[in-house]
Amino acid sequence: MNKGLALLSLTLIFTLIACANNKNDPSVEFAASKMAEQVNMLALVDPVKYVKPSAQEIKRMLTFEQYQITQEAGTEMPFANEYFDNYSIGIYVDVVTGEPLFSSADKYDSGCGWPSFTKPIDPAVITKHKDNKFGMIRVEVRSRVGDSHLGHVFEDGPLKAGGLRYCINSLSLRFIPYSQMEEAGYGEFMPYCNSYGAGIY
Repeated sequence: MNKGLALLSLTLIFTLIACANNKNDPSVEFAASKMAEQVNMLALVDPVKYVKPSAQEIKRMLTFEQYQITQEAGTEMPFANEYFDNYSIGIYVDVVTGEPLFSSADKYDSGCGWPSFTKPIDPAVITKHKDNKFGMIRVEVRSRVGDSHLGHVFEDGPLKAGGLRYCINSLSLRFIPYSQMEEAGYGEFMPYCNSYGAGIY
């Protein structure tokens, strides 16, 4: 979360507390509503624009491998997937809902064999969950709207970019090249995808 959003969130919390203690004060209620609007404006990706299909539709629209990864928390083979060595500029979206997840500007070659990113395009689009499977303690990452299994996040990423490595399955993503983003309805995110590995190396 950036500093501006964090400050607004804290201010909103205190304003809501004041509102609860002054239920009959319309000025406090108005301030709370305006603060909520400002916080929402700072969010990069609007979840209302993306819809999770029904279970039947998801099964119909995905390949067997995509379904196994996104719906059953599978893992694809390293170095044998579509995007681990993709160096093109563009945006990576949830294969199920189309919600923007990662930018090429935050992608880097980690050497692990899976697409690696230092951060999501918007922190809010990712949810994190404790994963104790296979005798390991890991942090699973899933998409916000689609609840698709994406992969895991580790603390061995580039220190210059925050130290995190989002290790993501290619099959959970759909890549949209920069030249096609406007036509595909992602033009507003083009300024965030104008390079590969910006600020990482």
